[in-house]
This record gives sequence, structure tokens and C-alpha cells, in this order.
Amino acid sequence: MHRVVPGPCPVCNTEIEYVYQTEDIPYFSGLLIISTRCPSCGFRFVDTQLLKHAEPSRWEFAVLSAGDLSARVVRSTNGTITIPELGVEIAPGPACEGFVSNVEGVLDRVERVVESVILWTEDAEELARAHALHEKITGAREGRFPVTLIIDDPTGNSAILDDRARVYPLTVTMDGGGESTST
Repeated sequence: MHRVVPGPCPVCNTEIEYVYQTEDIPYFSGLLIISTRCPSCGFRFVDTQLLKHAEPSRWEFAVLSAGDLSARVVRSTNGTITIPELGVEIAPGPACEGFVSNVEGVLDRVERVVESVILWTEDAEELARAHALHEKITGAREGRFPVTLIIDDPTGNSAILDDRARVYPLTVTMDGGGESTST
């Protein structure tokens, strides 16, 4: 299905088109991709949603070789990506976009941020940490540095599509300060 629905831009109220596209992912389920871009103010929005009933979930995938880089990754606007061995956490925020990519694409996104730090920082310690992280990413890409890709999604709309990926129920509770925590 491909449907275009007109509507107002939430930022500047210009009439824009919201595109709703469904995709079937083999051995998984249907996926709805929602996207829009406002030509007037530049507002962009992309999200993914699974078309089956999904429970809050944690997906874990061990990246042990260069061949693992092709594992499909679906991240909704609510998914938090963590790569503990790299000290990386990509939390959703107001400008968060969902995406369909693969493990290599996730590493590319992290690498672009690290390369930006290398180009712009004047702090020697921060520069050294960025270079060390860049080396680890290169090692992960070449299969020399194993990492674990984790996606926590309270809506259950994220996934790692590989036979070796493991999925666990995710429970979200409120701590004493009103903040949510995941287990």
C-alpha cells in the first residue's frame, strides 16, 4: 500500500504530504513507514511501525564477524540503541527518526558523529577518546572487535532481523522520581 495524505506541517502550518508506505519483510511481518518533509520550513519526520501487535521488547544481537553487518535493523522513533562495548547509546528525542537499515548502517551513523568530533574538537582528551572509538568501530566493521547491538523499545516497534538475534520482554516501570526505567 502507498497512500499520500495531505495535512498541515506541525511547525509552520504549510500544507504538506504525509506518505504512508507498507513493506513486507521476509520471515518477519509487515512494516508501515510514515514520512514527510516540509519544503517551507524543512521539518522532517520518519517513523516505522510493525503491523502486528507488538509488546515492549529488547532485541540483542552479537556482531562477531563482518558478515553480521548485513543483519536488518528496524528502529522506531521510540527505540533506544545501545552498543555497550563502544559506550554508545542513541536515545530517542524530539527530532528522532525511525529507520530501516542494517548493522553496518547503525555503525555508519555512530562513525559520522565520531568523525565530526574529530574534526571539530579542540580538547586533546576528547580527541583521543574519539580516535580510540573510531578504531573500535573499524575493528567491529572488520570482525576484529565483537560488539553487541541492543534495541530497547517500549512500543515493540523496533527489531533486529537475524536468526541469531534474541528478543526479550521489556518491562517499563516508573522510579520514585517519575522517570521510566527499563528491565
